Amino acid sequence: MSITSVVPSEVAYLADDANVHETLFLRAATPADRGFLRTVFVSTRAQEFASSGLSAPQITALLVEQFDVQDTYYRRHYPGARFDVVMNGGEPVGRLYHHWGEVELRIIDIALMPVQRGAKIGTRIMHALITQTAARGLPTTLYVEAANPVKSLYQRLGFRKRGENGIYEQWHREAGPFYGAAATLAGL
Repeated sequence: MSITSVVPSEVAYLADDANVHETLFLRAATPADRGFLRTVFVSTRAQEFASSGLSAPQITALLVEQFDVQDTYYRRHYPGARFDVVMNGGEPVGRLYHHWGEVELRIIDIALMPVQRGAKIGTRIMHALITQTAARGLPTTLYVEAANPVKSLYQRLGFRKRGENGIYEQWHREAGPFYGAAATLAGL
């Protein structure tokens, strides 16, 4: 699969974090991105099914179906949400689904391709989101799987576990100042 995109120079963001040297920005997902967004989803769930006894093609087919169900659910239950592709230079590297409401920011989903994980791209995105919510005086809510190690990042950003919903935990950050490294992200 090949995704081609044009990077408008006016929306490029050069990360100032010494550990992130690439240009990061968000752009609205289009129908042409559907295959990439599906690939991101499959990459986040494939390991979970690896020991199920299903073949690799069966796992992929199951996850493609789950992607379609999830996508339909998100678009139906979060009208007005933004479905963005995370760009690193000219390459799509992940997705960020978020809804800026009048009373909170709901981070619906954030996921990166495996090769991009651990490179502080997610941290940079979260810093930019929290910088914005702090400036707007909004709290932030998200759901995360109970066993996901990213929870330590959320804790450092001021999120606290608020409840559970099946295998997911609800995490919430109250409106208030952000004392971390303020960040901007073009396209946010």
